[in-house]
Amino acid sequence: MSTLPKAESADIALLLEGTFPYVSGGVSSWVDQMIRGFPEYRFALVFIGGRPQDYGEMRYALPDNVVHLENHYVHAHYGAPPIVPSAGNPEAFAAVAKLHECFRSPPACGSVASAYNQLTQILGIPGGIDQSQFLYSQEAWKFIADQYRGHCTDPSFVDYFWTIRAMHEPIWILEKIAENLIPVRAYHTISTGYAGFLGALLKQRRQRPLILTEHGIYTKERKIDLFQNQWIRDNRNVFQRDPTEISYFRKVWIRFFEALGRLGYDASDMIVALYEANRQRQIEDGADAARTQNIPNGINLERFTPLRSMRADIAPPVLCLIGRVVPIKDVKTFIRAMRTVVNRIPEAEGWIAGPEDEDPEYAEECRNLVQSLGLAQHVKFLGFQQVEDILPKVGVLVLSSISEALPLVLLEGFAAGVPAVSTDVGSCRQLIYGLGDEDEALGIAGRVVRIADPLELAEAALELLTDPEKWQAAQTAGIRRVEQYYTQEQMFARYRAVYRKALE
Repeated sequence: MSTLPKAESADIALLLEGTFPYVSGGVSSWVDQMIRGFPEYRFALVFIGGRPQDYGEMRYALPDNVVHLENHYVHAHYGAPPIVPSAGNPEAFAAVAKLHECFRSPPACGSVASAYNQLTQILGIPGGIDQSQFLYSQEAWKFIADQYRGHCTDPSFVDYFWTIRAMHEPIWILEKIAENLIPVRAYHTISTGYAGFLGALLKQRRQRPLILTEHGIYTKERKIDLFQNQWIRDNRNVFQRDPTEISYFRKVWIRFFEALGRLGYDASDMIVALYEANRQRQIEDGADAARTQNIPNGINLERFTPLRSMRADIAPPVLCLIGRVVPIKDVKTFIRAMRTVVNRIPEAEGWIAGPEDEDPEYAEECRNLVQSLGLAQHVKFLGFQQVEDILPKVGVLVLSSISEALPLVLLEGFAAGVPAVSTDVGSCRQLIYGLGDEDEALGIAGRVVRIADPLELAEAALELLTDPEKWQAAQTAGIRRVEQYYTQEQMFARYRAVYRKALE
């Protein structure tokens, strides 16, 4: 691995959890776009990952104005401090208890931010709560035992104990990052979660402005992951389980990430959503409405406009899903839809253009599904591709995800003249049908279908592919919409105002 750039100071620190520059995808492309769009600022990047072995080489070349990059891994097990038994600080753990009660019942608590600030003032300092106190003190043991007796509905104290240990281990890593990060003038976190908590720590300690941008709602996406994960234990027997309830430990993890999200909102000076529905969700989750705003994604039209002249006059029988091969993209629904499409258009092809290394087991399941449906000659796994190379050959862009925000890939497809069929997630209905009278008057840029409905997805794609008039109208509507509402220049102008306000 090449040497990482290092600097003694920077203008803006980007706090990046599981994204740029080591993971490809829409958020990473946006980060790269933003850094290059503001060459007047020197950026420091703080990459937060799970384990080092989960990431390879950088997927993106660092722009010249990235002057500092450091990598941290919250599940790397850096090693516990030496075992030193201690009584612990009762006042510090009382502050912890107060914060927990705030998370359980925010209206009754008053100010979560006040309770958090009281806690962070003693977090990691001698005599407060450092990692050694959390791991070895009598007060920590008493606190965990009391919480188990008062709230846990799972019969295993051992599993509860180690779940709490594992859940809080990243906090001490983030505390060390906050202590040692180089000086900057403002912080910009691209999610809540661990990155948002780090931003809250830095804001409290350094008293510098904190900007939060959420592409998708982090807590919502973590809930989806936690519902799907198999490693979370449920020790109740068959008679104790209520099939309508999720396991206690799953609930604990969900509440943990909800708490991190609330702390990120409370600490942020400016909170950015990509579209109005997500802004309202942020407010429901605890964000101060006065500090929220919408800044939609924008694309570089000059990059995609030339592709229009390379497209055929009639729809190529090619459906393409551009994205990572991971469960949240629901690639299996796309594959199942292709069975119906091929039955009607035998020469049709389905392209899956995205990396498969993030979840190899799921990728293998997708390949096996292709074989079992007899689609080996029709569905192709292309791996990571430059979108400019494939968009001119595509008849319909397909997005089958179960969760999205404002997908760059749809905007890029529209700019190149490619209609889309998308599940009804995030802002996709807004992008395809328009929002408000003026936007809706531009036309319909494709079709929106239900989540996890292969037949409806297939029928929507076939409607466009087999009707030249509808296909051409959808192309025209997409081009008009992206040119009027979703340009890179519009996005940069709005973020320039955000950065100037923060840096002043």
